[in-house]
Amino acid sequence: MNADHVRGRTDPDIVTNAADGQSEATGRAELPVAKTARPDGGSRARDLQRVAVVIPAKDEQERIAATVRSARAIPHVDLVLVVDDGSEDDTQHAARAAGAVVVRHSHNRGKAAAMETGAAVVAMRDASGRPERLLLFVDGDLGETAVNTAPLVTPVREGVADLAIALLPPQPGAGGRGIVVGAARRAIHALTGWTPTQPLSGMRCLTREAFEAATPLARGWGVETGMTIDLLRQGYVAVEVPCDLKHRPSSNDFKGQMHRAAQYRDVMVAVNARRMRGAFDAVRGVRSGAGSRA
Repeated sequence: MNADHVRGRTDPDIVTNAADGQSEATGRAELPVAKTARPDGGSRARDLQRVAVVIPAKDEQERIAATVRSARAIPHVDLVLVVDDGSEDDTQHAARAAGAVVVRHSHNRGKAAAMETGAAVVAMRDASGRPERLLLFVDGDLGETAVNTAPLVTPVREGVADLAIALLPPQPGAGGRGIVVGAARRAIHALTGWTPTQPLSGMRCLTREAFEAATPLARGWGVETGMTIDLLRQGYVAVEVPCDLKHRPSSNDFKGQMHRAAQYRDVMVAVNARRMRGAFDAVRGVRSGAGSRA
């Protein structure tokens, strides 16, 4: 986060780095100010602002109902939307029976496409005369812990951040060695100056403006890394917030290793695309400056 955007109060539940505004005296994070403008109308407009939970899901019939019911209990949520991304099981019917609005891709298009579909449907349901809903993205396998993403809403709703990312506790049975996480963390730091703790966390709340600024989203498993880089480069503010969540971690068997290999590939594709874009923008800026001086 940009140190120029720090304001005086602190919050022990919002995690940042020392370089990003952490108070060394208290060990707590000084709260920044979001780039997204606050809703017109002051506190009354903020009170009217609601949250849409968007759940991209594929083959989650065993957990999706519990996830939906739990998400509906999050304060300020008035819409839970499941995007069934080409499931081959009963995900869509289980989600609908639990109270979600369901839209379905006829075939698997990937998480980024599901997120974009979900955001588009939410936009169509936003009421005129009210602030646009915040978007809270939740994984379909969180089950009863989905309600614990509620702390992500507060910093975005109060104008502290444009993007709030969940910090998960250690997950039992996780088989990864941190290679992909480390690669994503280093890339985000190199391209933005911010060092996230959990760069691949998919549970995140953001404003409509921030979401639109991050589109088109990076494909595949690179969506979170790409989104973070794109938003920070444009001056949006991100924070990490601890959330007590439990999901299904990837194992250390062959399937789990293949999953992490795909993650690494997609993260590197997203990172390299943004490196090239940054280099192109830098060259264009130099040429533009030279032309104006001439």
